Amino acid sequence: MNEASPAIRRAVLSAAILGSFVTPFLGSSINLALPRIGREFSLDAVALGWISTSYLLSAAAFLLPMGRLADLYGRKRLYLIGIALFVAASAVTALAPSLGFLLFGRLFQGLASSLLFGTGIALLTAVFPPGERGRALGLTVASVYAGLSLGPVLGGLITEHLGWRWIFWSMVPLGSAVFFYLARKVAAEWKGPPGQGFDLAGTFSYVLALAALVFGLSQPLATHGQICLGLGLAGLALFIAIEAKTPHPLLPLDLFLRNRVFAFSNLAAFISYSATFAVTFLLSLYLQEVLGRSPHQAGLILVVQPVLMVLFSPFAGRLSDRVEPRHVVSSGMALSCIGLFIFSRLHGQVSVGWVILGLVPQGIGLALFSSPNANAIMGSVGPKHLGVAGAMIGTMRLTGQLTSMALAMLVFSLKLGREKLGPDNLDAYLSGQSLIFLLFTGLGLFGIWCSQQRGGKRPPQGQELPQAPPPATD
Repeated sequence: MNEASPAIRRAVLSAAILGSFVTPFLGSSINLALPRIGREFSLDAVALGWISTSYLLSAAAFLLPMGRLADLYGRKRLYLIGIALFVAASAVTALAPSLGFLLFGRLFQGLASSLLFGTGIALLTAVFPPGERGRALGLTVASVYAGLSLGPVLGGLITEHLGWRWIFWSMVPLGSAVFFYLARKVAAEWKGPPGQGFDLAGTFSYVLALAALVFGLSQPLATHGQICLGLGLAGLALFIAIEAKTPHPLLPLDLFLRNRVFAFSNLAAFISYSATFAVTFLLSLYLQEVLGRSPHQAGLILVVQPVLMVLFSPFAGRLSDRVEPRHVVSSGMALSCIGLFIFSRLHGQVSVGWVILGLVPQGIGLALFSSPNANAIMGSVGPKHLGVAGAMIGTMRLTGQLTSMALAMLVFSLKLGREKLGPDNLDAYLSGQSLIFLLFTGLGLFGIWCSQQRGGKRPPQGQELPQAPPPATD
């Protein structure tokens, strides 16, 4: 069997679309429930922050190892395990009687999500030929943005009428449906070539280093945060030293040292998420605290961005099958920079229309960036590295998101200290907000340069990917 049948492609795509929906939907839904969770468990703001941070930390730390395991033992198998663990973790979290139990459930969910992030894109890339891959990736990206769009709306309704625990309970039937659909419809398996080992020492050093870096980035001004940043950098250096010597590395350094497309595309992804992820957080504060809009009104305004992402992502994916991805990606980053610069001009008397004016290029720009950049990354590696490449996309996204929030918190700490936002310090807040958006604009411009440095999307002659890697028979 040299090529996946159309029926298998449809089944894999359907499962990937549903799987891509559940994790961003849960992430954006739970933000609406945090005040209720805080009241139930008597939590302060720092403890509430760890409900989200613990998930991101676990997902980021395990993404690359899980992608490697998928290359070794089968991408469909690991994807199914990830869905099963996600369902179990959601049930555990829904039953949480205390903060400790809740954080354990969120860590468990992060581990499960790393299996989904690390295998879903690799599975799609293995099944779809290059000429159709961009469209498939575009549809999955649109599903991610659909989850982000519906999460605040449905999450608020569920929290208000059923309670926050039902957000997690809703993941159980949805995840179960994905599991049984994929297991029943697709019998074949895809994996890398045999004879590859698993780098246990590299995995151990990588997980600890990234966990320390993520924790340090979340609290960059605290002494323990700075210590963790130092330990994380030292652990990262150790990881690189291990990878340079081991015969079967967790992360083949050649992918970065000799594959220009892979290296600069991943760097562009990290920069893009670092420059854009905190936008919703900042605008939510601005609309409610400065312009006096209600949470419901703020949500209706901010939904403009993810809706545009949903609408334009499939088009962007198809476009990247026909046009050099670096040009599509660079155009998207340029539009994002326009939106970020517009946001840097916000002040206390501006109209909501000015916010929407910035959200439009921001939404279209992110749509033009995401799936074409993923298409470029996945198209730049051979079959044995598809899982690692897919995992790196997720790793760049999560570490970029955390970096974006860390930069915003760093500026606010310098401008506001530990003061609560109120009428007496709105000028300092607006000054900090403007500085953050200008910083993000500069990051975006650097990202455009990185995108242009990647060169063509295809590997050098003689390293072209086959139309579809043949499935393994177990």
